[in-house]
Amino acid sequence: MKYVGLTDNPEERKRAHGSPPDWQQRKFLSEIEARSWEKEMLKRPGFRGAPSGKGWKYGYIYTITSSTIEEDKRDTDNTGPRMR
Repeated sequence: MKYVGLTDNPEERKRAHGSPPDWQQRKFLSEIEARSWEKEMLKRPGFRGAPSGKGWKYGYIYTITSSTIEEDKRDTDNTGPRMR
């Protein structure tokens, strides 16, 4: 399973996700391009994420493992990322 996300601060997000060893990122020139990329990636089998975040300048993908940290789709109790 892969995790997909968007951010304006990839170094911070990489640390927040547990510094996955296969972290990949790309830069976008517009929010429309970034959101479209995220939407298409999340349509792929085995890909998940937490769309509609605030950032968009960088897209990232990594493999979900027992040592990575993923966010719930809705962090309603404001506790932040949770271990999976």
